Amino acid sequence: MRLRVNGESRDVAAGTLAAALEELGYLGAHVATAVNGAFVPASARAAWPLREGDALEILAPMQGG
Repeated sequence: MRLRVNGESRDVAAGTLAAALEELGYLGAHVATAVNGAFVPASARAAWPLREGDALEILAPMQGG
């Protein structure tokens, strides 16, 4: 399905947010996530379904200033 990931259009086969994070290379990373502007806690990602056209925001902490 086609999603917007951090503002960019991406094709993702995953059906849940957790699977999408793994597919996009965030497996094991400490990130904050939102779907369509709503914060999704890590504990809810495995059951959070994704739909065609959803907008994902994935934020990772960065070192330095």
